[in-house]
Amino acid sequence: MLNKNILFFVLFISLGTTCFAQGLLPKLGEQRAGTAAVTFLKIGVGSRAVSMGGAYVAIANDGSAMHWNPAGLVQINRNEVVVSHLDWLLDVDFEYAGIVHQLNNTLALGAFAGYLHMADMPVTTEYHPYGNGEYFSYNDLVTGLSASVRMTDRFSFGGTLKYVREDMAGIIMDNFLVDFGTYYWTGYKTLRIAASMTNFGTDLRPEGTYERREQVGTREAGYQAFSPPTIFTMGAAMDVFKFRQHVFLASAQMNHPMDDQENFVMGLEYQYRRHLFLRTGYRANMDENKWTFGAGFQMHLYGKALKFDYSYADYNHLSMTQQITFGLEF
Repeated sequence: MLNKNILFFVLFISLGTTCFAQGLLPKLGEQRAGTAAVTFLKIGVGSRAVSMGGAYVAIANDGSAMHWNPAGLVQINRNEVVVSHLDWLLDVDFEYAGIVHQLNNTLALGAFAGYLHMADMPVTTEYHPYGNGEYFSYNDLVTGLSASVRMTDRFSFGGTLKYVREDMAGIIMDNFLVDFGTYYWTGYKTLRIAASMTNFGTDLRPEGTYERREQVGTREAGYQAFSPPTIFTMGAAMDVFKFRQHVFLASAQMNHPMDDQENFVMGLEYQYRRHLFLRTGYRANMDENKWTFGAGFQMHLYGKALKFDYSYADYNHLSMTQQITFGLEF
Protein backbone atom coordinates (compact mmCIF):
# COMPACT_ATOMS: atom_id res chain seq x y z
CA MET A 1 0.00 0.00 0.00
CA LEU A 2 2.89 2.35 0.78
CA ASN A 3 4.32 1.92 -2.70
CA LYS A 4 0.93 2.56 -4.26
CA ASN A 5 0.53 5.80 -2.30
CA ILE A 6 3.93 7.09 -3.34
CA LEU A 7 3.43 5.96 -6.95
CA PHE A 8 0.13 7.85 -7.18
CA PHE A 9 1.69 11.14 -6.20
CA VAL A 10 4.83 10.60 -8.26
CA LEU A 11 2.66 10.13 -11.34
CA PHE A 12 0.51 13.17 -10.52
CA ILE A 13 3.51 15.41 -9.93
CA SER A 14 5.40 14.08 -12.95
CA LEU A 15 2.41 14.75 -15.18
CA GLY A 16 2.13 18.34 -13.97
CA THR A 17 5.81 19.20 -14.24
CA THR A 18 6.14 17.51 -17.65
CA CYS A 19 3.18 19.42 -19.05
CA PHE A 20 4.71 22.75 -18.09
CA ALA A 21 8.25 21.80 -19.04
CA GLN A 22 7.18 20.67 -22.51
CA GLY A 23 4.67 23.46 -23.01
CA LEU A 24 1.77 21.04 -23.36
CA LEU A 25 -0.59 23.27 -21.38
CA PRO A 26 -1.57 26.56 -23.03
CA LYS A 27 -0.53 29.78 -21.30
CA LEU A 28 -4.01 31.23 -21.53
CA GLY A 29 -3.50 34.12 -19.13
CA GLU A 30 0.05 35.16 -19.98
CA GLN A 31 -1.06 37.96 -22.29
CA ARG A 32 -3.02 39.54 -19.42
CA ALA A 33 -0.19 39.59 -16.89
CA GLY A 34 -0.23 42.69 -14.72
CA THR A 35 -3.77 43.76 -15.67
CA ALA A 36 -5.59 43.01 -12.38
CA ALA A 37 -6.25 45.30 -9.44
CA VAL A 38 -5.76 44.57 -5.71
CA THR A 39 -3.18 41.90 -6.49
CA PHE A 40 -2.19 41.78 -2.81
CA LEU A 41 -5.00 39.21 -2.56
CA LYS A 42 -2.63 36.73 -4.24
CA ILE A 43 -0.14 36.92 -1.35
CA GLY A 44 -0.15 33.60 0.50
CA VAL A 45 -1.57 33.56 4.03
CA GLY A 46 -0.28 31.22 6.73
CA SER A 47 3.28 29.97 7.16
CA ARG A 48 2.31 26.31 6.76
CA ALA A 49 0.65 26.88 3.41
CA VAL A 50 3.37 29.17 2.06
CA SER A 51 6.20 26.84 3.08
CA MET A 52 4.47 24.10 1.04
CA GLY A 53 4.57 26.26 -2.07
CA GLY A 54 0.92 27.28 -1.74
CA ALA A 55 -0.25 23.76 -2.58
CA TYR A 56 -2.90 24.01 0.10
CA VAL A 57 -6.36 23.91 -1.45
CA ALA A 58 -6.74 20.19 -0.60
CA ILE A 59 -5.32 20.60 2.92
CA ALA A 60 -6.88 23.87 4.21
CA ASN A 61 -7.62 22.58 7.71
CA ASP A 62 -6.63 25.59 9.81
CA GLY A 63 -7.50 29.27 10.21
CA SER A 64 -5.87 30.20 6.90
CA ALA A 65 -8.47 28.12 5.03
CA MET A 66 -10.50 31.31 4.59
CA HIS A 67 -7.81 32.44 2.16
CA TRP A 68 -7.17 29.15 0.32
CA ASN A 69 -10.45 27.21 0.38
CA PRO A 70 -13.41 28.13 2.61
CA ALA A 71 -14.75 24.57 2.34
CA GLY A 72 -11.89 23.52 4.61
CA LEU A 73 -13.22 25.38 7.66
CA VAL A 74 -15.44 22.48 8.71
CA GLN A 75 -12.42 20.16 8.39
CA ILE A 76 -10.75 21.83 11.39
CA ASN A 77 -13.34 20.27 13.75
CA ARG A 78 -12.35 22.78 16.48
CA ASN A 79 -12.45 26.49 17.12
CA GLU A 80 -9.29 28.32 16.17
CA VAL A 81 -7.71 31.75 16.35
CA VAL A 82 -4.79 32.55 14.03
CA VAL A 83 -2.56 35.60 13.60
CA SER A 84 0.21 36.01 11.06
CA HIS A 85 2.91 38.52 10.16
CA LEU A 86 4.61 38.54 6.76
CA ASP A 87 7.78 40.44 5.87
CA TRP A 88 6.97 40.86 2.20
CA LEU A 89 9.14 42.24 -0.57
CA LEU A 90 10.75 45.70 -0.47
CA ASP A 91 9.86 46.63 3.12
CA VAL A 92 6.18 45.82 2.67
CA ASP A 93 4.41 44.06 5.56
CA PHE A 94 1.18 42.07 5.61
CA GLU A 95 -0.79 41.30 8.78
CA TYR A 96 -3.55 38.70 8.99
CA ALA A 97 -5.91 37.61 11.75
CA GLY A 98 -8.77 35.12 11.64
CA ILE A 99 -11.12 33.20 13.88
CA VAL A 100 -13.05 30.01 13.14
CA HIS A 101 -16.03 28.81 15.17
CA GLN A 102 -17.52 25.33 14.81
CA LEU A 103 -21.25 25.70 15.39
CA ASN A 104 -21.76 21.94 15.13
CA ASN A 105 -20.39 18.95 13.26
CA THR A 106 -21.75 20.16 9.92
CA LEU A 107 -21.36 23.97 10.03
CA ALA A 108 -18.38 26.25 10.66
CA LEU A 109 -18.16 30.03 10.48
CA GLY A 110 -15.13 32.26 10.16
CA ALA A 111 -14.13 35.92 10.12
CA PHE A 112 -10.82 37.42 9.05
CA ALA A 113 -8.97 40.62 8.22
CA GLY A 114 -5.75 41.30 6.34
CA TYR A 115 -3.82 44.57 6.11
CA LEU A 116 -0.89 45.33 3.78
CA HIS A 117 1.11 48.45 4.58
CA MET A 118 4.47 50.19 4.23
CA ALA A 119 6.18 53.31 5.51
CA ASP A 120 5.05 56.65 4.07
CA MET A 121 6.96 57.68 0.94
CA PRO A 122 8.11 61.17 -0.10
CA VAL A 123 6.30 63.01 -2.89
CA THR A 124 8.71 63.68 -5.76
CA THR A 125 8.38 66.05 -8.72
CA GLU A 126 10.55 66.99 -11.67
CA TYR A 127 11.87 69.92 -9.63
CA HIS A 128 12.18 67.95 -6.39
CA PRO A 129 13.38 64.45 -7.41
CA TYR A 130 14.34 63.63 -3.81
CA GLY A 131 11.10 64.86 -2.25
CA ASN A 132 9.28 68.14 -1.77
CA GLY A 133 8.71 67.72 1.96
CA GLU A 134 5.31 66.00 1.59
CA TYR A 135 4.58 62.31 2.04
CA PHE A 136 1.94 59.89 0.79
CA SER A 137 0.81 56.49 2.04
CA TYR A 138 -0.25 53.23 0.45
CA ASN A 139 -2.21 50.40 2.07
CA ASP A 140 -4.59 47.56 1.24
CA LEU A 141 -7.35 46.05 3.37
CA VAL A 142 -9.37 42.86 3.09
CA THR A 143 -11.94 41.63 5.58
CA GLY A 144 -14.74 39.13 5.32
CA LEU A 145 -16.93 36.31 6.59
CA SER A 146 -16.77 32.65 5.61
CA ALA A 147 -19.02 29.63 6.07
CA SER A 148 -18.43 25.93 5.46
CA VAL A 149 -21.06 23.18 5.38
CA ARG A 150 -20.41 19.44 5.57
CA MET A 151 -22.92 18.13 3.02
CA THR A 152 -21.99 14.46 3.57
CA ASP A 153 -19.36 12.60 5.55
CA ARG A 154 -17.01 13.06 2.57
CA PHE A 155 -18.01 16.31 0.87
CA SER A 156 -18.03 19.88 2.14
CA PHE A 157 -18.75 23.22 0.50
CA GLY A 158 -17.77 26.72 1.55
CA GLY A 159 -18.06 30.35 0.58
CA THR A 160 -16.64 33.73 1.55
CA LEU A 161 -17.91 37.26 1.14
CA LYS A 162 -15.14 39.83 1.52
CA TYR A 163 -14.61 43.55 1.24
CA VAL A 164 -11.38 44.82 -0.35
CA ARG A 165 -10.03 48.35 -0.33
CA GLU A 166 -6.92 49.92 -1.83
CA ASP A 167 -5.71 53.41 -0.88
CA MET A 168 -2.79 54.94 -2.77
CA ALA A 169 -2.12 58.59 -1.92
CA GLY A 170 -5.84 59.19 -1.36
CA ILE A 171 -6.89 57.46 -4.60
CA ILE A 172 -9.27 54.78 -3.32
CA MET A 173 -11.02 51.85 -4.92
CA ASP A 174 -13.03 49.17 -3.18
CA ASN A 175 -15.42 46.34 -3.92
CA PHE A 176 -17.04 43.18 -2.58
CA LEU A 177 -15.69 39.85 -3.84
CA VAL A 178 -16.65 36.22 -3.25
CA ASP A 179 -14.80 32.90 -2.92
CA PHE A 180 -16.18 29.40 -3.42
CA GLY A 181 -14.62 26.07 -2.56
CA THR A 182 -15.25 22.31 -2.39
CA TYR A 183 -13.49 19.59 -0.42
CA TYR A 184 -13.94 15.87 -1.08
CA TRP A 185 -12.55 12.80 0.69
CA THR A 186 -12.28 10.04 -1.90
CA GLY A 187 -12.42 7.15 0.55
CA TYR A 188 -9.03 5.83 -0.56
CA LYS A 189 -6.68 6.15 2.40
CA THR A 190 -6.41 9.86 3.23
CA LEU A 191 -6.66 11.05 -0.37
CA ARG A 192 -8.74 14.17 -0.81
CA ILE A 193 -9.30 16.43 -3.78
CA ALA A 194 -10.48 20.03 -3.71
CA ALA A 195 -11.23 22.99 -5.94
CA SER A 196 -11.75 26.68 -5.31
CA MET A 197 -12.43 29.92 -7.11
CA THR A 198 -11.23 32.98 -5.23
CA ASN A 199 -11.45 36.75 -5.71
CA PHE A 200 -14.44 36.60 -8.03
CA GLY A 201 -16.38 39.80 -8.65
CA THR A 202 -16.93 42.88 -10.79
CA ASP A 203 -14.19 45.24 -11.97
CA LEU A 204 -12.71 47.82 -9.63
CA ARG A 205 -12.34 51.50 -10.49
CA PRO A 206 -10.74 54.26 -8.38
CA GLU A 207 -13.08 56.97 -7.12
CA GLY A 208 -13.03 60.49 -8.55
CA THR A 209 -11.46 61.93 -11.69
CA TYR A 210 -8.12 63.32 -12.84
CA GLU A 211 -6.83 65.92 -15.29
CA ARG A 212 -5.74 64.20 -18.50
CA ARG A 213 -3.18 65.97 -20.65
CA GLU A 214 -3.90 65.99 -24.36
CA GLN A 215 -2.33 67.63 -27.41
CA VAL A 216 -4.44 70.70 -26.81
CA GLY A 217 -4.95 71.48 -23.14
CA THR A 218 -6.36 69.10 -20.56
CA ARG A 219 -9.68 67.46 -19.80
CA GLU A 220 -11.27 65.77 -16.82
CA ALA A 221 -11.32 61.98 -17.17
CA GLY A 222 -12.37 58.99 -15.11
CA TYR A 223 -10.02 56.24 -13.99
CA GLN A 224 -9.86 52.95 -15.87
CA ALA A 225 -11.49 49.86 -14.36
CA PHE A 226 -9.52 46.66 -13.72
CA SER A 227 -10.65 43.13 -12.94
CA PRO A 228 -9.93 41.45 -9.60
CA PRO A 229 -7.22 38.74 -9.48
CA THR A 230 -9.57 35.77 -9.85
CA ILE A 231 -7.88 32.38 -9.46
CA PHE A 232 -9.29 28.91 -10.14
CA THR A 233 -7.49 26.11 -8.32
CA MET A 234 -7.65 22.29 -8.26
CA GLY A 235 -5.52 20.04 -6.08
CA ALA A 236 -5.05 16.77 -4.22
CA ALA A 237 -3.38 15.79 -0.95
CA MET A 238 -2.62 12.54 0.84
CA ASP A 239 -0.50 10.98 3.57
CA VAL A 240 1.94 9.05 1.40
CA PHE A 241 3.96 7.53 4.23
CA LYS A 242 3.15 6.56 7.83
CA PHE A 243 5.40 4.70 10.22
CA ARG A 244 4.68 4.88 13.92
CA GLN A 245 5.01 8.57 14.80
CA HIS A 246 6.35 9.62 11.38
CA VAL A 247 3.98 10.97 8.72
CA PHE A 248 4.70 12.45 5.28
CA LEU A 249 1.90 14.53 3.74
CA ALA A 250 2.16 15.38 0.02
CA SER A 251 0.05 17.83 -1.96
CA ALA A 252 -0.11 18.94 -5.58
CA GLN A 253 -2.10 21.72 -7.17
CA MET A 254 -2.89 23.40 -10.49
CA ASN A 255 -3.56 27.17 -10.49
CA HIS A 256 -5.28 29.11 -13.25
CA PRO A 257 -5.07 32.86 -12.51
CA MET A 258 -7.07 35.17 -14.74
CA ASP A 259 -4.19 37.68 -14.92
CA ASP A 260 -1.19 35.41 -15.46
CA GLN A 261 -0.14 32.06 -16.89
CA GLU A 262 -1.07 28.73 -15.36
CA ASN A 263 1.26 27.19 -12.82
CA PHE A 264 1.74 23.92 -10.97
CA VAL A 265 2.79 23.74 -7.32
CA MET A 266 3.49 20.92 -4.90
CA GLY A 267 4.35 20.59 -1.25
CA LEU A 268 5.66 18.08 1.25
CA GLU A 269 5.30 18.03 5.03
CA TYR A 270 7.06 15.76 7.51
CA GLN A 271 5.35 15.34 10.87
CA TYR A 272 6.78 13.78 14.00
CA ARG A 273 4.44 12.92 16.89
CA ARG A 274 2.13 15.81 15.92
CA HIS A 275 4.66 18.17 17.51
CA LEU A 276 7.44 18.84 15.01
CA PHE A 277 6.92 19.73 11.34
CA LEU A 278 9.33 20.27 8.45
CA ARG A 279 8.03 21.51 5.11
CA THR A 280 9.08 22.39 1.59
CA GLY A 281 7.39 23.34 -1.65
CA TYR A 282 8.20 23.62 -5.34
CA ARG A 283 6.50 25.96 -7.80
CA ALA A 284 6.92 25.01 -11.45
CA ASN A 285 6.73 27.63 -14.19
CA MET A 286 7.84 30.33 -11.74
CA ASP A 287 10.86 32.44 -12.67
CA GLU A 288 11.47 34.27 -9.39
CA ASN A 289 10.57 31.90 -6.58
CA LYS A 290 10.62 28.15 -7.19
CA TRP A 291 11.45 26.73 -3.73
CA THR A 292 9.92 27.45 -0.34
CA PHE A 293 10.82 26.08 3.08
CA GLY A 294 9.43 26.13 6.58
CA ALA A 295 9.03 24.49 9.95
CA GLY A 296 6.47 24.32 12.72
CA PHE A 297 5.92 23.29 16.30
CA GLN A 298 2.70 22.31 18.03
CA MET A 299 2.14 21.91 21.76
CA HIS A 300 -0.94 20.37 23.40
CA LEU A 301 -1.93 21.69 26.80
CA TYR A 302 -5.18 21.27 28.74
CA GLY A 303 -7.09 20.16 25.68
CA LYS A 304 -5.86 23.07 23.57
CA ALA A 305 -3.25 23.17 20.81
CA LEU A 306 -0.78 26.04 20.51
CA LYS A 307 0.86 26.22 17.06
CA PHE A 308 3.88 28.13 15.79
CA ASP A 309 4.85 28.05 12.10
CA TYR A 310 7.56 29.74 10.05
CA SER A 311 8.08 30.00 6.28
CA TYR A 312 10.89 31.26 4.09
CA ALA A 313 10.94 32.06 0.37
CA ASP A 314 13.78 33.53 -1.66
CA TYR A 315 13.13 35.71 -4.72
CA ASN A 316 16.06 35.79 -7.13
CA HIS A 317 16.07 39.45 -8.13
CA LEU A 318 14.25 40.98 -5.19
CA SER A 319 14.69 39.70 -1.65
CA MET A 320 13.60 36.95 0.68
CA THR A 321 10.26 36.85 2.45
CA GLN A 322 9.52 35.43 5.89
CA GLN A 323 6.21 34.71 7.59
CA ILE A 324 5.44 33.83 11.20
CA THR A 325 2.06 32.40 12.18
CA PHE A 326 0.59 31.66 15.61
CA GLY A 327 -2.52 29.56 16.07
CA LEU A 328 -4.61 28.39 19.00
CA GLU A 329 -7.10 25.53 18.67
CA PHE A 330 -9.64 25.11 21.46
